[in-house]
Amino acid sequence: MLARWRAKLREFGKALGPGVTTGAADDDPSGIATYSVVGAQFGTGFLWASWFTWPLMGAVQMMCARIGMVTGMGLAGALRKRFPRWLVALIAVALLVANVINIASDLSGMADSAQMLGAGPSHLWVWVFGLGICAAMVWLRYGQIAAFLKWLALALLAYAATAFLVTSDWPTVLKAAALPSMPQGKDAWAALVAILGTTISPYLFFWQAGQEVEEEKAKGRLMLISRQGATDAELHDRRIDIGVGAFFSNIVMFFVILTTAMTLHTHGITTINTTKDAASALRPLAGNGAYLLYTLGLVGTGLLAIPTLAGSAAYAFAETFDWPHGLDEKFRNAAPFYVVFILATVAGAALDLLNVDPIKALYWSAIVNGLLAPFLMVALFLVATDRGIMGGQTSSHLSRWVVGVATVVMFGAAVGMFVF
Repeated sequence: MLARWRAKLREFGKALGPGVTTGAADDDPSGIATYSVVGAQFGTGFLWASWFTWPLMGAVQMMCARIGMVTGMGLAGALRKRFPRWLVALIAVALLVANVINIASDLSGMADSAQMLGAGPSHLWVWVFGLGICAAMVWLRYGQIAAFLKWLALALLAYAATAFLVTSDWPTVLKAAALPSMPQGKDAWAALVAILGTTISPYLFFWQAGQEVEEEKAKGRLMLISRQGATDAELHDRRIDIGVGAFFSNIVMFFVILTTAMTLHTHGITTINTTKDAASALRPLAGNGAYLLYTLGLVGTGLLAIPTLAGSAAYAFAETFDWPHGLDEKFRNAAPFYVVFILATVAGAALDLLNVDPIKALYWSAIVNGLLAPFLMVALFLVATDRGIMGGQTSSHLSRWVVGVATVVMFGAAVGMFVF
């Protein structure tokens, strides 16, 4: 009996891969800041969003994974089969701009955390983190990067621990989480758009599909024709992988909103100006333990997310313009791919010199993602249901329905923000 359970656990562990790292990368400092703003401003009013967005995020990411696994191409490459190159290039440019802003905010939040931990001035750490990530992505191979990112996902446990440190009235919390409520007012609708935008983010679409191609290449399937098609077992494993990743992404949303609701909101602190403010406010209200966990979490999630942000832009450009690409490629063989990665990261670090308010930039970048994502999801849907592109392995009817609901919800939230 024990041996059977061990075997099942080994199989479960082998199934975990790109879905877990993508789900964990969703909780970058941008996401943590957005959830902190929502918890401080609205208390426990949006806890219900964590379980509501879980299946929506999972279905969208599975559709992206299926495209990568079945076509043998990344998302931009598959989009080019259905749409003109100029339109895909426009999407790639928009993705790069949005990701640079996100990277800038993430680096700033990480650097502030390093400074709060007594490691030195934040402006120095922006460049240490930025250039260090660039060097690692160029020098390390895909297998090393994937393993490192998977272990970094454990940084998310810091937010669960923080929530348990500051919460005692769990019956009230669970009641608030179980009962959805319609947003009231423009700010509440904007908060919902921000939550959706930081949970169902365009950069995750490109990264998920790109990692499926990397996984195939790591198995020796270097030619496009050898990567086309996926077995039922491979698709089954990826569903488990993405389901777990999406679950962790959304449970962290729950814990971050809960932490700031139980501390900041409860004590009348409803406005956060910087990530430093958010962490510092926790210290007198929740103690040094909560402060330390929140701060360390920002560094860990940033190290996980920035490669995803810069990498998704690099994949999008490489696939749009037929450049050699891949994290196993030498720099000299895929120079344009790596240049886009480095450019996105360095540009994000350079934005720190403008002293942009990180919380505002993170929050509004989430709103921008919330407005842009549904349009990209329509394109994603059209590709995933095209029998010619997908070689007959189109997305299931259930997947289509859930992604359709996610698209309608995101369009509806965006309209609600402007109308109400």
